[in-house]
Parts: sequence; structure tokens; C-alpha cells
Amino acid sequence: MGLRKDFLWGGAVAANQVEGAWNVDGKGLSVADVATYKPNVDVKDYKKQVGVTTADIEQAIATTDASDYPKRRGIDFYHRYPEDLALFHEMGFKTLRLSIAWSRIFPTGEETAPNQAGLAYYKALFAKMHEYHIEPIVTLSHYEMPLALATKYNGWADRRVIDLFVRFSQACFTAFKDDVKYWLTFNEIDSVTRHPFTSAGIIPDQTDNLLQTEYQAFHHQFVASALVTKACHETIPGSQVGCMLTKLTDYPNSSDPRDVLASFNKNTMNYFPADVQVFGEYPALVLNYLKEQGIELAMAPDDLAILKANTVDFVSFSYYMSMVSSYDETNLTLTTGNTVVGGKNPHLPVTDWGWTVDPVGLRISLLQLYDRYHKPLMIVENGMGAKDELTADHQVHDDYRINYFKAHFAEMIKAVDAGVDLLGYTSWAPIDLVSASTSQMSKRYGFIYVDEDDLGQGTLNRYKKDSFAWYQHVIATNGAELG
Repeated sequence: MGLRKDFLWGGAVAANQVEGAWNVDGKGLSVADVATYKPNVDVKDYKKQVGVTTADIEQAIATTDASDYPKRRGIDFYHRYPEDLALFHEMGFKTLRLSIAWSRIFPTGEETAPNQAGLAYYKALFAKMHEYHIEPIVTLSHYEMPLALATKYNGWADRRVIDLFVRFSQACFTAFKDDVKYWLTFNEIDSVTRHPFTSAGIIPDQTDNLLQTEYQAFHHQFVASALVTKACHETIPGSQVGCMLTKLTDYPNSSDPRDVLASFNKNTMNYFPADVQVFGEYPALVLNYLKEQGIELAMAPDDLAILKANTVDFVSFSYYMSMVSSYDETNLTLTTGNTVVGGKNPHLPVTDWGWTVDPVGLRISLLQLYDRYHKPLMIVENGMGAKDELTADHQVHDDYRINYFKAHFAEMIKAVDAGVDLLGYTSWAPIDLVSASTSQMSKRYGFIYVDEDDLGQGTLNRYKKDSFAWYQHVIATNGAELG
């Protein structure tokens, strides 16, 4: 059968990883603006490595120097987006997934009126996208909440943040109602328990019971997502709102039933945030887990009704790798991948950063998600970080990247042929950007090379990699010719 004729081919970026201009046109500090360069991540202590303390935040607030905080500089997409969009258009993009930096619109998150300069920037960006016939897919919260909400309220731990997020979202819907049809509420919403500060503005050393606080933050985000979904449908007729999940596909380490059970439990907790947003209720197994952990969620009387009445229209997800689980972790060799530590599958190769490469796992993920939710799907992140080499004549020969995508696209199409309703695919990322977890530039994802190193040195010139022309041809043939 192949892909639908209106399949949305494109790429995905996040404001905090590409825009830079961290203190331009009235933008306030975000949680991303205090993320430091952390190239050496210890697999056994990963959560601590990507965490942040009160002292870290105070030091970051006290300095205006961007050199130690790579996400403050990004790749200067804020000023160079016309050039970058022209390159995306040349590749044939039908869509671009991007995020709106909350602190560009409400610098502290508590203003009563939006920052007009911030709205004007995104209005111009969307206008340029439409000039190139590139459909925006906009994420409202992509690891970049205003820092002031973290320091004042401990982020999403506080229920008052719900109304502030709804105000921000409504301002976006009102301003961009003619520009954006597809919206995502929270990027990788399941990540609250993996990196609570980045995902939810929770400062761990200001929290007595971190697990309790994380799940309370989950609940507040679920209610906010439902309210925002309702507001979007009311403000923008015909709009589509999706949830966004990190698809952490997990296999049993062996056929030992105890390994199978360990893997089942891991997958169940991975699905849980999407379950709430799709079905409008908490799964019974998760409620029992919370009870076993002594976690009691504070809920307003109407919360469950709000969740039930305002479910999402489609399910989007990231997929990078798979892992394995065992009842006895001493049986496993641990590896990292997308801010996760898990068991390494001995049957699969790995990237330069140790992430397993599992194209069949993408097909499995698509089949699992569609069978579970019966809603249209969208792959909004998939790709590999690699150590690219720029030659003297500004070439990057990245056959390894082409081979990665070729294998994943083949499995994606098999899933569609099996009956999965897939709306689109956006690679992470179409252009090199600052890594989410380690703030590196040397972990390169793009079809376009950006001349900037880990320390921010370089011309910022853009160069097409070999994969640029290959992806261009894939899009032109709607996936019929993968080369």
C-alpha cells in the first residue's frame, strides 16, 4: 500500500536547542538556559549527571555569559531561520515540528499579557514556513518552561502552574489560529521521572519526597493538557492536538518468565502518561503502583471529568532505540539512550554514544501503539547522533546515517502496510543542534552540518551532508525509493 499521499515528511527541532538569542526581544530565562555542557555521562549515575541543584541555578542566574550554557546560544536559528527553512524546503519538507519558547511569550510565566515581540517572531517564522508550504507542528512545552516558575513554585509540583500554562497556550492559539493546525502539549511527557527539572521544573534538593512530587507534577500536566486540548479545539476549528511519548520499547532479556514480567512492568509504566491522555483516565495498574509506593495525588473535584472529556486526537512519539530488562539487573550490561539507562541488547549494534540501533523495534513500536490506542500516529523524533567529519571542501560523507534511516523507513512502511494509520515522520534533527542531555554539538543528528563545536566556536555556516540529497529523494518519491 505504501504511505498516504499527504504523508507529512519533515524534521523536528526544539526552541531551546536551536534558537539561541536567550536574552533577546524580552525573552526570560528558561530551565534550558541553566543547562551546562556535560560531555561525560556516567551510565551508572545518569540521573544525577543530568540533574540540577539550587546552587547550580543561582550560579546560572548570576552570569550573563553564554559560554558555559550552550542552549543559550543554540545554532542561532532565531536569526538564521530564513536560511534554514530554505534548506528544508530544498529537501522537500512537508512539515517542520518545532516548539514555542514559553519564556519568549511570558518571560516569567506570570505576566498577564504576552510579550508582543515574542509573538511577532513566531508569526514571522510561521509566515516563512507557509511561504515554503511547510506545515508547522508546534510543541507547547519542550523542556523550556520559564525558570521563574521553577524557582518560585518548584515547577509543575504546584497546581497554580496549570492556569499559567493555559494562559500561555491560549495566547498562542489566539495569535496563531490561522497558522498552525497541529499542536502537541508536552514533549516526552513520560520524562518527568527521568529528569524532573528539565521536564517539569522540579528542583530535587527542594523536594522532600521526589517520587511523590514527580507524580503530582504528572497529574498537573495531565489536567493542563486536557484543558489546553479543549481550548485549542474551541479556538481553532479543525485543529488537531496530540500527546507526545518517549517510546522506550523494552524486551525481556530472556524467556525466563521473571524477565518477561520485568519487561512488561517497564513497558506499562512507559505507556501510562499516554494512556491518561488518550483514554482520559488513570490505568488500574498504575493506580495500584501509586498506592504501593505510598503516593497520594491531590486532585480537584473536577479533575477526572476534565481528563475524560478532553482526550487527544492523535499520538505522537519519539523512537531512538530499544532496551532489555531482567528481574536481576546483574544479568545486564547497562547502556544509555535518550536520558534512560537500561539493558543493552547483545544482538544489536550501537551508535557512537552507545544507543542501540533497532529498526525492527520501530515497526514493533508502531504496531503496539496503534493496537493499544486506535488513533492516528505520528513519529516526531527518530535519528542517530554521530561524530561527523567535515572535509576541507565542506563535505560530510555520512553513509552510516543514510543506512540508519533507510532501515528505519523500511520498517515504518511495513507497519503502515500492516494497517497502522501514520500521519507523518519528522527526523530528529534535520540540522545539527545542541544535545538535549549533554549540551554537545559534537553529537550530530542533521542532514545539514552546522560549523560550531562544543565550546561554541565556529562560523555557524551550514553545509549539506550526503544524507541531504538522499532524504530529498526519499521525500520526492514518498518513501517508494529508499536507495
